[in-house]
Amino acid sequence: MPDNQQTQQNEAAAPASRFSEIMAFLVLAFGIWPIVAIGAVGGYGFLVWMLQILNGPPGPPSH
Repeated sequence: MPDNQQTQQNEAAAPASRFSEIMAFLVLAFGIWPIVAIGAVGGYGFLVWMLQILNGPPGPPSH
């Protein structure tokens, strides 16, 4: 009997689990990852800007 009871509990928990999984995906796909992507691009731009301040702008070598 315990196996049958556990199977019924798992089936009852499946829709809530599926909903939470879909919500987690939506939060990651449309919330967290765009912020991470913008931060990565902004961080790279800041790094390039700082390197150009220290080393000068890119261009042909001076003789």
